[in-house]
Amino acid sequence: MNSKIKLAIVTGGASGLGLATTKKFIEQGIKTIIIGRDESKLISAAQQFGELCTYRQYDLSDTTGIPQLVAEIEAEFGVPDILVNNAGINHKKAFAEVTDEEFSRVIQTNLTSVFAISREVVKSMLKAGGGSIVNISSMAAQYGIPYVIAYSASKTAIEGMTRAMATELSPQGIRVNCVAPGFIATDMSAKALDNDPVRKQKVMGRTPMGKLGEPADVAEAVYYLATDSAKYVTGVVLQVDGGNSIGF
Repeated sequence: MNSKIKLAIVTGGASGLGLATTKKFIEQGIKTIIIGRDESKLISAAQQFGELCTYRQYDLSDTTGIPQLVAEIEAEFGVPDILVNNAGINHKKAFAEVTDEEFSRVIQTNLTSVFAISREVVKSMLKAGGGSIVNISSMAAQYGIPYVIAYSASKTAIEGMTRAMATELSPQGIRVNCVAPGFIATDMSAKALDNDPVRKQKVMGRTPMGKLGEPADVAEAVYYLATDSAKYVTGVVLQVDGGNSIGF
């Protein structure tokens, strides 16, 4: 890629790990378009980051409008060099009580929409001669976690899709990688863990570094894989987890 300002799309870029990734990209001079559902969060992020950051409000679970969304972004800004598929939802419920609708909703948002937006962006990246896609997985794809069956299924599928995409697309200059965050200190995880001391103890007990990660830790990994620092890296799942996935 040449020296023009790089362009990135970050889904779910207005909060949590997506926001940290957007911040890192902006600091490195990458023009970043964040896509999300919550307009107030999007506006707040765009104001915080200034002119390199712009947003599109869109619910990616509605895959029918994704081709139009990507076409509009490309018409205005050009072909993205980087796509970070970070948007996702979780659903905590006992396996036997999860309905078909609940299961489908998580798969639709966490997997089908990632496929759909990647497909549209890849069409343009192929014409442009290259690009980089980073998917976001989870510890739920590294080992079994109870009460999150749909989430676990979606994130395990994301890792398989990462490898399949990388194998098919890398010969054409598109690298595809994945980051698997461990337990990171965000508002969402704090709420979940503070209300569940047993789970919190379990998390800390099997994390060799003995602490939660920070959103910036994940952002650094995404930035590495997204940019030319990782120009000979494709198809990997990089755990950013304080050793959680190998801990006992």
